[in-house]
Amino acid sequence: MLHVDRWWGKNTQGRSPWARGRVLASLAVLVAGLQAFHSAVPNTVGRFGSLLETFLPWLGLPVLLMLGLALLRRSATALVALLLPAAVWANLFGGLLLDEDCGVPDIMAVQHNVSDENTDPVGTARALIRSAPDLIALQELTPSAAPLYETVLASDYPHHAVRGTVGLWSKYPLADVRSLDIKPEGIGDDWSRGLRSSAQTPWGDIAVYVAHLPSVRVRMSGFSSGRRDESAGLLGAAIAAEELDEVILLGDLNSTVDDRGLAPVTSQMNSARRGFAFSWPAAFPLSRIDHVLTRSATVTGIRTLPATGSDHLPIAAGIKLGP
Repeated sequence: MLHVDRWWGKNTQGRSPWARGRVLASLAVLVAGLQAFHSAVPNTVGRFGSLLETFLPWLGLPVLLMLGLALLRRSATALVALLLPAAVWANLFGGLLLDEDCGVPDIMAVQHNVSDENTDPVGTARALIRSAPDLIALQELTPSAAPLYETVLASDYPHHAVRGTVGLWSKYPLADVRSLDIKPEGIGDDWSRGLRSSAQTPWGDIAVYVAHLPSVRVRMSGFSSGRRDESAGLLGAAIAAEELDEVILLGDLNSTVDDRGLAPVTSQMNSARRGFAFSWPAAFPLSRIDHVLTRSATVTGIRTLPATGSDHLPIAAGIKLGP
């Protein structure tokens, strides 16, 4: 049986546990700094700050890896240093792991980028109906697939609107439907990825926005998110000008709520306080880039739904109306 004092004591070279693992300890402090001060990482070169923030929760993995190495090295210094990034991660994301009883939501909403390469739109629509939401927002609707979604969803969702490649299906009557101009400079006039409507619910009229921000790319030169950020600015301005108090935003925003590029939107909206609900890519979800955000309302919980024919997972969220 291995005694603690034998395991923890000096090694064969006579080095104490406090003298070992200084490199690991330094790396632990670095990871803690990246987590705690991610907003200070510059976006001037390759938009590295936004790239870091897109996958920020995954900085917990290096902590686990370093923990294993610290135990292997029997390094007291590294183990103590690792308390720092572990505490920072818990402060940032630990709450997402906890359950919270927020009561029965007033509205259930589903957000799904159905993919313009989806070969089974009928099956996808039926899968979304099974989750019984009140609102369904879809992106990447194609001219050939849109009528199929309309047909399958019609009986359960008699009210719907499609503008360009985005659509909204609702159990509540829709009014004042209009296209939302979130098109960045340099993109053709046929690009239409946003709509605004008001839903006439038992709790009053609620503004519902559906948006699909431009895609981003990771290249050798860095993170290409300029058009996405420009579109986010236009979306944020539209929400800020919205006259109705309660707003629900359903969309593929092509990044996470931690990404500073989405600040024009996320700074004035509420997101889920419980659940990671990574939605992309569907085969091995790494990030939640599909969102249900609210103003003057609370997202009570969020979860992913089973995979469809898309490269995104659908997400479902409960919404409690009121402050």
